[in-house]
Amino acid sequence: MSASGPPPPHLPEPPDTSHTLPASLTRRTVLRALGGTLVAAAVGTAVYGSVSSAAAGGDLHASLTLIAPAAAGGGWDTVARELQQAQKANGLVNNVQVVNMPGAGGTIALGNLSTLAGQANNLMVGGTGLLAATLQYGSATTLGDVTNLAVLFEEYDVIVVPADSPHRTLEELVDAWKDDPAALPWTGGGSFDELVVTDLAIAAGIDPVETTYISSDGGGEAIQALLNGTAAAAAGGYPDNIDQIESGRLRALALVAKEPVGGIDIPTAREQGFDITLSNWRSLSAPPGLTAEETADLEGLIDETLATDEWRAAVERYHWSPRVLSGEALEGFLAAEESRIAALYEEMGQ
Repeated sequence: MSASGPPPPHLPEPPDTSHTLPASLTRRTVLRALGGTLVAAAVGTAVYGSVSSAAAGGDLHASLTLIAPAAAGGGWDTVARELQQAQKANGLVNNVQVVNMPGAGGTIALGNLSTLAGQANNLMVGGTGLLAATLQYGSATTLGDVTNLAVLFEEYDVIVVPADSPHRTLEELVDAWKDDPAALPWTGGGSFDELVVTDLAIAAGIDPVETTYISSDGGGEAIQALLNGTAAAAAGGYPDNIDQIESGRLRALALVAKEPVGGIDIPTAREQGFDITLSNWRSLSAPPGLTAEETADLEGLIDETLATDEWRAAVERYHWSPRVLSGEALEGFLAAEESRIAALYEEMGQ
């Protein structure tokens, strides 16, 4: 999905990593920072976008930039592109582009969003993983530095083992884990999945520090670690694992959700005596410094987008569970989630 309109001016020499994103980027380049290194990153399929002040200050329904704080193809990118599709198909925004800005668990994009003060025509996708990354990396910019507009939905993790695993229930898996925590290696596709494993360890009376956790670069790599025997169990997003579960290559032991979810025939961990309910929620934030009218306009656009047939179809296709929060409810939710995740990192010794 390409950006339209004339290209912005030529990109100046990249600043060092302590600086923020320039107001304008070429269509051929966005900044990516990971581990302190700036590199070029593709946006979509051989198409490049820009975060630019050109979108600011005008009619919100004329032009909008959706920022995905990760590479193309991941969960945040998927949300941004489904929002884009719904807005374009229904004429909610005339010109809407997606810009991918990966790095440091989303905190690079968050830091840049915080520099676009007053530019209401920018929205960034975020969620549990981004909040976790601000704590994990000690980010100078937090969600408190931008305008948080809404939580859109929740996505649940599933605990899986290879089909030939001797563990047929969550209780059997946990019993083996308790016997020798370091000898039963876990994996997952990201920092959120590690938090779920930590939460399960605590619920089972296992010291998370003693657990062997193999970090994988995405859900696909985590599945391969299971299938090739590198890991014995994994926590991962249900949408990432459903094909392998249905094909019989993986066995699902538990869904990490507060209650059973319609259409998902997997018992929850809670039903099996392990009270773990951390969800991978997705959110939308805007730059700081917006007027009350601009904030209300953005909230209205989000409501319109979520009401479209295209968005509803995406929710069903990706097995998302709608949970829309805004206003004071959102503020309270984010504060509670920050405390909860910070406590899990303490348990992990980080």
